[in-house]
Amino acid sequence: MSGGLLALLDDVAALAKVAAASIDDATGMAAKASAKAAGIVIDDTAVTPRYVVGFAADRELPIVGKIAYGSLKNKLIFLLPAALILSAFAPWAITPLLMAGGVFLCFEGYVKAHEWLSGVKVEETAAAVTATSAKELEDVRVASAIRTDLILSAEIMAISLATVSDASFAMQAFALAVVAVLVTAAVYGLVAAIVKADDLGVRLVRRGTGFSKAVGSALVHGMPPLLNTLSIV
Repeated sequence: MSGGLLALLDDVAALAKVAAASIDDATGMAAKASAKAAGIVIDDTAVTPRYVVGFAADRELPIVGKIAYGSLKNKLIFLLPAALILSAFAPWAITPLLMAGGVFLCFEGYVKAHEWLSGVKVEETAAAVTATSAKELEDVRVASAIRTDLILSAEIMAISLATVSDASFAMQAFALAVVAVLVTAAVYGLVAAIVKADDLGVRLVRRGTGFSKAVGSALVHGMPPLLNTLSIV
């Protein structure tokens, strides 16, 4: 019996080693896929802060949290299964989807450039214009941000899928899930830091001395131009 138990333990150890190696491989694939999608991640980070402009300071982080939750749902519930189905039954469609995403991003860039050069901005949605309360406007802005995120997240997942297209189904699923979580955490963690940087600056100006006070002043004066720049790019 002891010999059989030892053999079983050896088998378990061997399986654990294989599983660990597989996880390492999938993690490496996820890291590579995340790097390939860096350009879209930067675009996603630049787009989001404008949705919290104009709200009370105590609502900024909750709004970012709602958008982050919606973004994670977009990736894990809608886009991840769609990507896996696409990989299994229509892998030829990945490249056309990437091209379509690139065309959309080019169009978005054209609209931003036109707004900046002409001084004429695209109007907000009718729902945002007619919102009668801060809560209603917040709900409209969050919904709009999540819809925009769906498009950018689709491009991120398509790029990631193209990176791991030669892997097994399980590896693809794991790698895409890791990409979804890491990208969402990175993007919205950075967005939260951006939108609260001016509050940190005010605190440093009031309570700091010397260098910390200078840093606080730089944050207070630097964040409005940064947010304005992000709204353009």
